[in-house]
Amino acid sequence: MEHNQPDQKFLTKIAFLDSKQRESLIPPEVLINQMPIHKNHTLLDVGAGSGFFTIPMAARTVGNVYAMDPDKRMLNVIEAKAYEKGLHNIEPLQETIENLSLQNDSIDFVMASLILHEVRSLTTALSKIFEVLSVGGHLLCLEYEKDDLIVEGPPMSIRIQSAELEKILLTTGFEIVQKRKINDAIYTVLAVKPKKQHV
Repeated sequence: MEHNQPDQKFLTKIAFLDSKQRESLIPPEVLINQMPIHKNHTLLDVGAGSGFFTIPMAARTVGNVYAMDPDKRMLNVIEAKAYEKGLHNIEPLQETIENLSLQNDSIDFVMASLILHEVRSLTTALSKIFEVLSVGGHLLCLEYEKDDLIVEGPPMSIRIQSAELEKILLTTGFEIVQKRKINDAIYTVLAVKPKKQHV
């Protein structure tokens, strides 16, 4: 992943991340309203980008919302948006999923939106998320289906098939709560860190 893109490329990326087209494709509030987020929960948005999910997530809780992104400029964008909306519970984290510095069992809900296909090792990334989640905590994964009929989205070679993601989640120790198709191209998997750990 390249984190020092030229300014124009960065601005184009922001324009896409904040576009009305993306909002209509994946309405953040609609998705978040369906999630098991409580008013006092601590949340984590991995690969937060320009705060597409971070900002509405922060409006749903009085707990901390960690916005994790390797790109400092993205975190600056989120901080500016939070200031504009009067949100004071967002904590920026300039890190990668594999190297999260958060305490184990400290997060109630993790959002992983269109980021897992970018990690070097899906197993490592999901294991790290599993560690930082508290028992009973949830992870929502949102990804493009690996299907040759679906042209839009990232290159087919890096996409994660929903069945493959489900398999790795189960191997990591998660239990699958729900699978949904947002549209023809995008699916979500909601998983939970179960109270009884698998041995």
